[in-house]
Amino acid sequence: MTDTTETTDPAEPSPRPTPLGIYDRVGTEGITSVEIIALAVSGLWLLASAIFFLVMPAGTDGIGGLRAVMIILAIFMPVGMIWVAAVVARSSRVMREESERLQAAIDTIRHAYIAQNQSGVLGPEPASVARKLDEIAAAARKTESALATFASRREQESAAPAQAIAPDPATEDQPTLALGTQAADMAPPLAVDDFIRALNFPENAEDQQGFAALRRALKDRSTAQLIQAAQDVLTLLSQDGIYMDDLRPDRARPEVWRQFGQGARGRPIASLGGVRDRSSLALTSGRMKQDPIFRDAAHHFLRRFDQTFAEFEPAASDGDISALAETRTARAFMLLGRVAGTFD
Repeated sequence: MTDTTETTDPAEPSPRPTPLGIYDRVGTEGITSVEIIALAVSGLWLLASAIFFLVMPAGTDGIGGLRAVMIILAIFMPVGMIWVAAVVARSSRVMREESERLQAAIDTIRHAYIAQNQSGVLGPEPASVARKLDEIAAAARKTESALATFASRREQESAAPAQAIAPDPATEDQPTLALGTQAADMAPPLAVDDFIRALNFPENAEDQQGFAALRRALKDRSTAQLIQAAQDVLTLLSQDGIYMDDLRPDRARPEVWRQFGQGARGRPIASLGGVRDRSSLALTSGRMKQDPIFRDAAHHFLRRFDQTFAEFEPAASDGDISALAETRTARAFMLLGRVAGTFD
């Protein structure tokens, strides 16, 4: 087998490797069984015709020209039909073999592609996708640094001795907590706009408003846990080439989201599973069955989204719920919820 590797431009996507071993067996055989059978039948027919006309006595009917034409047709027309049938049979066999080779090549490429994606090794991508990956990686690094800063601050606060708080004259009769009040408990509640923007994550490395909203959201414990769980599943899904920006799920009415927040499951909220991308659903389902780490991360994310949305829904307007449904976190919930059977 000859080496078919070619040098390609790094900026251009290289073609998928072609399983050459499937195509190098081209149907260039010489004489096959079809030709042998055709030769044998033609020889038998010619021999039978020769014997017939040699044995038959010559007649004097006066139509010798017409009789000669009929003799030629009677001898050679069946031979021609035999070889037409032989050619058709051989062509049919060649087409059938080529179809089988093509199907085998397609199966080989599909299995190799799925195995490559599941192993986390992605092949060369177009320039636009490469830029998107760079942006997501930069955003992920900033998010991780923000999470690390948040965690270190929490550790410092918990390590510092709790300061005594002077009792309020209006609450002297009420019992006080021995551990005091944490700084997080005294922080103002997270704004709805910041909550929604944080769940969508920053658009790119220059999205200053997105990072500012993310930093504010990480100060809220429940939201920070959901963001961390969402970041985990989005990173794992990206290893299979699944990105939330590529999904276009069907929109569900705010009333259906409210039913979900109030504890409804199954058919009443089936419209929440609006992801229709078959490739993403198949890859996610296969990863869910084969990868226990991904499965645990997905179930943890679904639980955190359920709890956080149940707290968000009572005070949210229909517009807030619709905006939340457009975030990357909500799309990940639709995808994973449908694979996990939340909407069945």
